[in-house]
This record gives sequence, structure tokens and C-alpha cells, in this order.
Amino acid sequence: MALPLQDVRIIDLTQALAGPYATMLLGDMGADVIKIEPPGVGDQSRGWGPPFLQGESAYFLCCNRNKRSLSLDISAPAGQAIMADLLAGADVFIANIPRQESLRKNGLDYPTLHARLPRLIVCSISGFGMDGPYAGRPGYDILAQAMGGAMSLTGPVDGEPYRFPTAMADISAGVYAVIGILGALLERQRSGEGQFIDISLLESQITWLSYVAANYFATGQRPRRLGNLHPSIVPYQPFKARDGYIMVAVGTEKLWKQFCAALELPASVANDPRFANNAARAAHRDELVGLLAEIFAGRDAAEWLTRLTEAGVPASPINTVDEVFRDSQLLARHAIIELEHPAIGVVRSIANPVRYSATPVTYRRYPPRLGEHNVEILSALGRSAAQIEELQRAGVI
Repeated sequence: MALPLQDVRIIDLTQALAGPYATMLLGDMGADVIKIEPPGVGDQSRGWGPPFLQGESAYFLCCNRNKRSLSLDISAPAGQAIMADLLAGADVFIANIPRQESLRKNGLDYPTLHARLPRLIVCSISGFGMDGPYAGRPGYDILAQAMGGAMSLTGPVDGEPYRFPTAMADISAGVYAVIGILGALLERQRSGEGQFIDISLLESQITWLSYVAANYFATGQRPRRLGNLHPSIVPYQPFKARDGYIMVAVGTEKLWKQFCAALELPASVANDPRFANNAARAAHRDELVGLLAEIFAGRDAAEWLTRLTEAGVPASPINTVDEVFRDSQLLARHAIIELEHPAIGVVRSIANPVRYSATPVTYRRYPPRLGEHNVEILSALGRSAAQIEELQRAGVI
């Protein structure tokens, strides 16, 4: 069966999450991903834990399937020669080294690579991009969340800023890197030329501001923290039922009528001019939410969810993580995949959400152990067994 990227080779010099997440998605699509890791220590996320499974970090396992691992010292002359050979046969080179000087020192800066390999697509993922006053600074997801406005909006209305609990800037940067790489591969079919793709965590993070930014641009007013409320849609929030919380999303006037019917709201409420349309409901949010809160408190969550769903009103439980992975919809769509790992046994991870009808993604390789494919990769580059042994003795691999 053909795969979308089955003839694409990617050299992956990234660590942590954003870059590895991008190359994992590309690997799922069929690309041959060679992950370059520092000898002895590997990707920094190999040390991020607990938990560890037979010495392997759960964090590392989440974003490194469908790759081969080559442990390589790219600062050593022999390591640089191997990198040159790898890149000569590659379609894409992706790195998350933020400093141009470091890239130039190792012969991996874009001008040098483009002059030698004009078809090579080079993607950089960094905290702040490759130019501007912050270029070269180290960057992590939590800094992007802080600087990108997200933390000014999350958390209780009167509480301290809250970090989103998963790495939203990293994941976003990884997804944008995939989009950029796919676009560059398509453009190369027309022009025959590779190009440079500059992805930053900060710019990826601010895309999450979306309509919040639009509201600011329209009014000039700093958005206030709303907790679980939506700035523009009412009701669009959690409500506490008698035995727990549910989420409700009434996004249209048709849904408002269906919502009123499901809750058996009296005509005096359903037809109240204060609640006649979304703009009116937003203007009288406190009165409406207070009224609805009393009603929701009178029945159990399951009963409300049944009533709302039968009425066609978008509503859902608020699942814990263990409940997520027991959800019948996700199980039916095989959203959790399993790979057999030689040291750990079965490793579970979240499936690629891209569903192709003709060329579905595949899960071919478990997350590799450090340097697991050294011999395989170097032999394919023409290194003899004796040369590989010497590279090992010298600490190059």
C-alpha cells in the first residue's frame, strides 16, 4: 500500500517535543525519519520523568514512533562527514538549534546547505525565530505560553495566571512545521528548489488568540480573564448538575430554542427580551447563568446529557484522562494505537488524527532506543564494520 510520504527522507536533529512531534506525524505518513541524537545521552526528553518504563521515558515515547535513531556527535569531523552524507540523500532537514553561530559552526546553516544541496528543504523550530531581537534565545513551551498571552487568559477570574497543562505551543509549532514542510515539498515539485522554513514557538502560540485577538483589534480593550466563560457566546460553559459537571455549547439561535425546550424553560424565560438573541444573552450573562445554574442543579449529569443530546444541543461530559481513553467514540475510531517494544512490551500512544481514505497513515516502528539503528544507517552510507567500530571507540556514535 502506498503512503503519502513513502519516498521522503527526513533528517531530524530535534529534541524535546515540537520537532519530534512534527517528525512523528511525518513518519506516520510514510517518511523515513532518521533521528540524530547526542551519543550517550540522546534527546533531552529521554531523561524527563518519572514515569519511566524499563528505563525509557514515557515523555519520549509519546512523540518518537516511526523513526530510526542514530547517535552522532555532529561537532566531530567524522560526525560532520556522516551528516553531510545523510543530508545528500535527504529531502528535509529539521533542527531546533536556535543559534545561527552553532549551525554555521557545524556546517548546518541554510546558506551553506542550500549552496550545496539546492533541493533540500530545511526547517528550523526555535523559541523566537531566526531573526528579530529575541533570535538565538533558548525557548520552551512555558515561555511561549507566558509571552504569547495565553496565561493572561487562563485560570480563575481573580486568580493567578495558569499555564495550559499540556505543551500547546510545542504541539502547535510541530503541526505548523508539518504544514510548512508539506507545502515546501509541493512547491519543490514545481520549482525543483528547496527552501527555508522558520517556525517559532511564540508565533505558533499567538495563533491560539484567534477571536480574542480579533476582539482586541476591534475594540482596543485588553481582554479580561473569564475563567470557563466564552467572551462572545452565551451559554457556552460548564454547568454543575446534581452529581457533577457537564459542558454545554449553545452557539446558534436555533440551538437556544432547542436548549430551552430540553430544560423545559417557561415561556417567561425562553421569550424574555433579555435572552432573545446571543448579543442580549451576553449582555445579561449573569442573570441568565444564575437562573440556569439553579435548574441544572436539580438533576443528575447523565439525565441532562440525555435530554440535551436528544434535543440536538451540543453537550458533553467533562472527562478525566482515564475516561477519555475509555470513550466509545475514540475506541471505535482506533484513536489509541499500540506498538510492541522489545524492552517494554506494548507501548500505547495517541494516533495520528489525519485520516486519509486512500493512503492511511501507518504505525511501523516503536520509539527507538538510543542509537538502535547506528549500524543499519551507517552501513547504508557505505561505512564498513571496521569503520563503524572505530566511530564507536572514538565516541562519534
